This record gives sequence, C-alpha cells and structure tokens, in this order.
Amino acid sequence: MRRRILLAGALATVLAAGTACGTGDSDDAASGNGGGAEQITIYTARDKKVADFVVEKFTAKYPEYQGKVEILNIGAQEILERVRAEKANPQADVWWGGTQQGLASGAAEDLLEPWQPSFAEKMDAQYKDPEGRWFGEILLPEVIMYNNKALTPEQAPKDWDDLLDPQWKDKIIIRDVAASGTMRSIYASMIQRLSPDGSNPQPGYDWLKRLDANTGSYAANPADLYLKLSREQGVLSAWNLQDVLLQANQSNMPFGFVMPASGAPVLVDGLAAVKGGNSEGAQKFIEFLFDDTLRADLAKDYYQIPAVEIADQPEWLAQLDLKPMNVDWDVIAKNETEWINHWNSQIKNKG
Repeated sequence: MRRRILLAGALATVLAAGTACGTGDSDDAASGNGGGAEQITIYTARDKKVADFVVEKFTAKYPEYQGKVEILNIGAQEILERVRAEKANPQADVWWGGTQQGLASGAAEDLLEPWQPSFAEKMDAQYKDPEGRWFGEILLPEVIMYNNKALTPEQAPKDWDDLLDPQWKDKIIIRDVAASGTMRSIYASMIQRLSPDGSNPQPGYDWLKRLDANTGSYAANPADLYLKLSREQGVLSAWNLQDVLLQANQSNMPFGFVMPASGAPVLVDGLAAVKGGNSEGAQKFIEFLFDDTLRADLAKDYYQIPAVEIADQPEWLAQLDLKPMNVDWDVIAKNETEWINHWNSQIKNKG
C-alpha cells in the first residue's frame, strides 16, 4: 500500500453503519487491514447527503471497505487544482463530481486513469471521454434559485437577464465563482451566449459587471450560500437544480427555482479514477455508482438526472420542463480559465 500524506484533519473518515464482516487474524485487526482491501480516498463535489448515502450502500455491498472510504468534500474546481498539485504523489483515488470541461482538463494533463467500465457502451459519446479517462454521471441544469418565503413564483425573475433589473440590487447572493465548477460554468455560459465563438467576451464581461452590481455578497461555499439565502440576506441566486431540490426537500430550506425562459446551461457532471491512485478500489467504486438500482434511488430521492437513462423515471423528473440552453462546451473549455480569471480580477466587487 502506497503511503498517503494527508493534511491533518482534512479528510473525515466516512463510516458505514454496521461493522466489517469477519475478524481476520490479529495482525490484520490491529493494523486495520480488515481483509486486505486498500483504502479508497475520494475527492467529491457531491452534496454530503449524497456522498454519505452512496458510501453506506457501497460498503454494505463490499464489507471489506468498511471504514476504508475517506471523503473530502470540496468544490469541483478545487478538486482539479488539488489533483493537479498532487500529480507527483497522488493522494486521491476517485474524482467524483466535476464539470465536463474540468475533467477534460484533467485528462489533457494526464491526471486521470484510462479504462473501460462495463457501463461505458451504454453511455452517449457526448457524455464521456473517447479514451475512457472520465465519464458523465449526471446532468445538472443550472437555474435561478430564490427564497420562496420572500418571493412568490410570480415575483421571481423569469430569465437570466431579469437578474440585472435594478430592483434586485444587493438582493443576489452568489457562491464565490473561482472555486466552484457550477458557478464557473454558469458565468462562462453567460459569456459564451453573447459571443458564440468566444472571440469577443466583452459583452459577457459587461453583463457580469451588471450582475455584480446587484450582488450583495459572495458566499464562501455552498453551506454559506444556503444559510445567507435562508436568512434573507439575499433572495436570489444562480445554482444547480439538484442541490436546490435537495436543500428544499431534505433540509426544509425555503428554496424554489425558475427554469430560465431562454434555457438552462446543462452540465455533464462526471467522475474519474485518478492516475497513480488505488485503481482497483476506484474502479470498483465507479462501477458501483452506475448500478441500476442505485441510480434509480439517486434519481428518486436525491434529484439526480442520470447520464445513462433509467427505465423508471421518478415523477419529478418525468414532469420536469427542462429547457437546455444552446451552450458550446468546447468553446467554454478553451476559454473558461481566462474568462474567470478576468472576472475575478476585473469585475468582482467592482460593479
């Protein structure tokens, strides 16, 4: 087993309910080897409830991994930066939750392990890397989020441009953009829709500057965003549909959403095995994520839109009036870093 060097306290061990099956010999028990399975370390941008649910199911199916799955919950962009920084000495085995453009960057930088899982042949080519280095797990529509105790559906903005209306000055809260794959994708989509080939981002920069003028604060992380919005420190945001529904239905947060009239950017959100990590454990975990029963449960109870179609859609998904925005993700992948760096240095808090 390779040695892992982890920042103290950075990773919290996620323990499934119950105890590992079998006792093993005394040396194994003392060393925590529990049958010889190697620890799996996962960097994830998934909501903690989703991660906990999946790990519990995984360790129930594979009891040799009881107590051997470590989760670090961070933003999708932070995962890319961390895996990149650790290239010479990988600390993660699984990258779980990343935008298509982020994962493509990881593949181009030789950070991801190529392989061909059993589910790959059922997946649309647009949702996976042609060399098997990453795979789309879910589709994430990006929507307008609002506090439904402060605003009625009729009062909430109906489209992206409505967020620029002066009536919303200081009433918008945005998850800090640079560290968030979701927000980077939303902001890059706003630029790309005004410059389809990406050659002239200025109209998009101007749009984002007007949005910045209406933004009362930038939340450090999703939990901060939810807290501020629930306390009506602001009443509007832009966020992914799954997390809006999760917070509203599982945490009783006062959140509603609007499917923008001009369309929602729909991200391919995926996962990969980190090159140089525990390939056996990573591949077993990733294969498990595409189990038909698990995907049905995640769609029903955790509001996921699977990248591989499921036979029985839950009612909320069957009735979802999804209006995808025409987004060129190749243009965004090419320009996102430059665009977001410009926003961070020239637009943020200057509107």
